[in-house]
Amino acid sequence: MKFDLHTHHDRCGHASDNIKDYIESAIRAGLHVIGISDHSPYFAHEKDHPSPGIAMARSEFPNYVAEVLRLKEEYKDRIEVLLGVESDFYPDQLELYRASYEPYPFDYIIGSVHQTRGVSIFNRNRWKDKGEAAQLDEKKHYYELIRQSANSGLFQVLGHIDAMKGYYPGFADIAGAEAEIDEALKAVAANDLSIEINTSGKTKDCGGWYPSDAILERALHFGADVTFGSDAHLPGRVGDEWELVRNRLREIGFRRWVFFRQKRKVLVDL
Repeated sequence: MKFDLHTHHDRCGHASDNIKDYIESAIRAGLHVIGISDHSPYFAHEKDHPSPGIAMARSEFPNYVAEVLRLKEEYKDRIEVLLGVESDFYPDQLELYRASYEPYPFDYIIGSVHQTRGVSIFNRNRWKDKGEAAQLDEKKHYYELIRQSANSGLFQVLGHIDAMKGYYPGFADIAGAEAEIDEALKAVAANDLSIEINTSGKTKDCGGWYPSDAILERALHFGADVTFGSDAHLPGRVGDEWELVRNRLREIGFRRWVFFRQKRKVLVDL
């Protein structure tokens, strides 16, 4: 069974085309399941649409859900469409986000740490003039937030868990945060969640998937499940490198991966 849980569309302001285009692309790619998971609004911001190039307006969120549910029904005989969302994780806003999602029948919610200490994880400038100790502190803090997100009870999938390397490949080489990474992975396993293998890293400076093979090997060791997400911002990337990822997971030693339907884990043999 071929699936992709991580896709975006034009509502977020930095992806192209509409939801239907991604579904049609998934059908052409031979997928059986396509998850729609655009970026969550900034629910805590005083403005309805504070960052048009990053996330949808708060007032647009019900329309997003309604459109996915309509397309789920329209395409039910051709492909299974899942209702998801990629949610930011802010510890101090957790209950607001939880309440914002509660009215809707999500199949899954992807929890992604996109900011630490108020700065985007993709901001190259955050690393300027930081010595080894400060860089290590940043990495440890990042994985502490990922561990907290795993323990929050809000998410089924954790998104791109080493994406800080996206525009700073040296992030992967910062040594000393192994304990924090392991604790995050243990929390994923303990809470019966999944981390995603996200192939969008190939479009960034790091040039590879999220997470690294080393983290995937640790995930297997701790019994954490994995899922697949292209993180497509163009319809043509839906399902991108799915076969390559499946083969690599087999080589590492995984025997299954998963997706979520009505927030329940569906097991798929590799």
